[in-house]
Amino acid sequence: MSIDLQFDQQHLWHPYTSSLKPLPCYPVASAEGCELILEDGRRLVDGMASWWACIHGYQVAQLDQAVQQQLSKMSHVMFGGLTHQPAIDLCKKLVALTPENLQQVFISDSGSVAVEVALKMALQYWQAKGEPRAKFATVRNGYHGDTFAAMSVSDPQGGMHQLYQGFLAEHFFCDAPQTRFDEPWNNADISPMKTLLAEHHRSIAAVIIEPIVQGAGGMRIYHPEYLKALRALCDEYGLLLIADEIATGFGRTGKLFACEHAQIQPDILCLGKGLTGGYMSLAATLTSKHIAHTICSGDAGVFMHGPTFMGNPLACAVANASIELLLNSPWQQRVEHIQAQLNQGLATCLSLDSIADVRVLGAIGVVEAKRPVDLAQIQAKFVELGVWIRPFGKLIYLMPPYTISDAQLERLCSAIYRVMAEL
Repeated sequence: MSIDLQFDQQHLWHPYTSSLKPLPCYPVASAEGCELILEDGRRLVDGMASWWACIHGYQVAQLDQAVQQQLSKMSHVMFGGLTHQPAIDLCKKLVALTPENLQQVFISDSGSVAVEVALKMALQYWQAKGEPRAKFATVRNGYHGDTFAAMSVSDPQGGMHQLYQGFLAEHFFCDAPQTRFDEPWNNADISPMKTLLAEHHRSIAAVIIEPIVQGAGGMRIYHPEYLKALRALCDEYGLLLIADEIATGFGRTGKLFACEHAQIQPDILCLGKGLTGGYMSLAATLTSKHIAHTICSGDAGVFMHGPTFMGNPLACAVANASIELLLNSPWQQRVEHIQAQLNQGLATCLSLDSIADVRVLGAIGVVEAKRPVDLAQIQAKFVELGVWIRPFGKLIYLMPPYTISDAQLERLCSAIYRVMAEL
């Protein structure tokens, strides 16, 4: 049976797509390795790892097996009043891998919800201390998800959520760090945040930030010293620091977690995307015993959140398998190799008049155009060249699976150059 594209176009609402003028959708029949196989048999090298989640690629034997084994036992059971080994094993792994202060794990079902959970933890923490605080602080160009609280701490001006101004809670924003990852550190970078916190710290529950790499807000890569300075400021004012590592966790930047570039420990950590190797939706929010116990000593006596699919056994089982597969692989060498090839392969784009910047860190490569690209037009050109790359705004970027071959990555890089050279 062929994929019904007409019904899809008339009834399915795809992300960030108009129902009046839907963008073209390409029918995927299957996927394997680092390739998507379209219904007509064309194979596209996947430069997106399905929005950065499929870090091992597709049809991974160990992950398939984990799902099948768990499916033979139970697919789901409520987490209220019940528990199971896949969730326990997953939390053991996360506690062991993350900074030592993070000892309490809350499992949810998506990255955006993990951020909601983190923000609620911070709010309940201060309520329990008898000092209710309703504000958060962050930097511009950030993105933390599409649910309401997550939108409220994403850049409200010119960002993806500008439409919702006036409906979202209003928080404190300051200029994002400007010093690039590989430039000499400029201490003036932290001045906007220093000024903001000096003035407003008594009303702020936490500072939230994407460590090292700002994702969908602009794919900006900044200096680790900024994180160190931010951690010191939070300590100075007694504020919680939330690290949103949904996009950067599990090796994407060359470290297992991006906070390791600055050797800092956040008070709350959000994980998602690569957690299950892209097999199922799952996320986790980790915090310290001090924060957890403070929350539970408040009037509520508990943390007030409980997703229906919290601790889903299928997702936890495949997350366990994905983490084991990652840790037992030469992932650091693979990511370093990808970084070197991206540096070399994308540098040629700097010779094009249409390109403003090229930046690379780990398995992340970004080509920034001088003006926004026509998504439908550029997508079609990429598909013609046998690659799957989905730009947004001015940004044409790659976040491939770590298992990608040199030839596949070269094909992605050369496709970007060829397409941008024609614009």
